[in-house]
Amino acid sequence: MTALHLNELSNQTWKLFLTTHVMVIEQIERDLAAANLPPLSWYGVLWTLEKAPDHEMRLHELAEQVLLSRSNITRLIDRLEEAELLCRKRCPRDRRGAYAVLTEAGLAMRQQMWAIYSQGIARYFAKQLNAEEMNTLNQAFQQILAAVKETPVAALGE
Repeated sequence: MTALHLNELSNQTWKLFLTTHVMVIEQIERDLAAANLPPLSWYGVLWTLEKAPDHEMRLHELAEQVLLSRSNITRLIDRLEEAELLCRKRCPRDRRGAYAVLTEAGLAMRQQMWAIYSQGIARYFAKQLNAEEMNTLNQAFQQILAAVKETPVAALGE
């Protein structure tokens, strides 16, 4: 595969994108902590389960949806189960399989977290952009995501 060369603007924009992402997420994490709420990683799991049919999902499917490895999702599920925000349920068709099931407490926690999380999105992201800028950014991210999804897995490591 031929090496691609990036120009200075591409390098600068990439670094700015990464820095902005990290700093906004860190600030939202601080806001959640200040409100005595769990970390943002918990939100992704709770939200994904809330959207799922019957508020339940196989663990491997959940890992794919929230972009975590199986070992990381297992540890996170353990913490969420300990906090009684979800429970595990055996899969009747596959004795090795299990479902994560959102509890009422988990649903309530997701809603509490969203109150802080959505304020952070508005304050640190949306408020900074007008509708035209937001539309341009939205289109750019859709194009980037589409290109990544079209790239064969083997080519990603090259």
